[in-house]
Amino acid sequence: MNLPKYDFSQRSAFVTGAGGGMGEEITLSLLRAGAYVTAVDLKPCPEAIAKFKDRIHFAQGDIRNRAFVEKTFGYHQEHSGGLDFLANVAGVLWFDRDKSLLEIDLDVWDEVFDINLKSMVLIARAAVPLMRKRGSGSMVHFSTIQWMRGDPVPQDAYQASKAAVSAMSRSLASQLAAEKIRSNTVLPGPVFTPMQERWNTEKIRGQVARHIPLQRIGNPVDLSQAAMFLFSDAGSFITGIDLPVDGGMLLRG
Repeated sequence: MNLPKYDFSQRSAFVTGAGGGMGEEITLSLLRAGAYVTAVDLKPCPEAIAKFKDRIHFAQGDIRNRAFVEKTFGYHQEHSGGLDFLANVAGVLWFDRDKSLLEIDLDVWDEVFDINLKSMVLIARAAVPLMRKRGSGSMVHFSTIQWMRGDPVPQDAYQASKAAVSAMSRSLASQLAAEKIRSNTVLPGPVFTPMQERWNTEKIRGQVARHIPLQRIGNPVDLSQAAMFLFSDAGSFITGIDLPVDGGMLLRG
């Protein structure tokens, strides 16, 4: 795959959900482009990220915890002065517990919203003051195409919380545009990450791919490249959008 080259040297980024999948790939893309990155996850730091040593700070903790978020952003400010890019990637999709709103345990509903939405709010609140120090910034929040199309086997807490992520992103875009701080949302379609353990055989993945207009399942690089474009100067006139990266799934309604 012939990917665009970006130069983010002298830039800094903050990435949630960096312990695997799309968050890890976005972190690696930013590091390869020369950025300093603060990355967070409940999971430990992946080896591929740790290799960058002097340009990576990995904080292991729960981004629902305001004290942890504030402490981690404080460390980031101390070591980089401000913030250029934010990737809000962390989230959960619990196939075994997330059901129709008619059936779901409401404690599960609340927990999904805390992880998928409240964490975004805490992270964005902490990020904006550091972007103001820079005089500009770009936020990319991760949602899903599912809130646009529904699902015959519903995960209603997931879909509703991710719809709210898109709504919050547009609100931030409107509030912050005059300060040259952009906020956009990426909507992944079928992407093979650790979250999709159910696609654990070539046969199953082949069946899934046949339902996608581009005839393949997405991968984390597809999503990282969408984020990198929105971070970059090439995306400097783009704010307040929902960008589907879905192989054409929304064409199927």
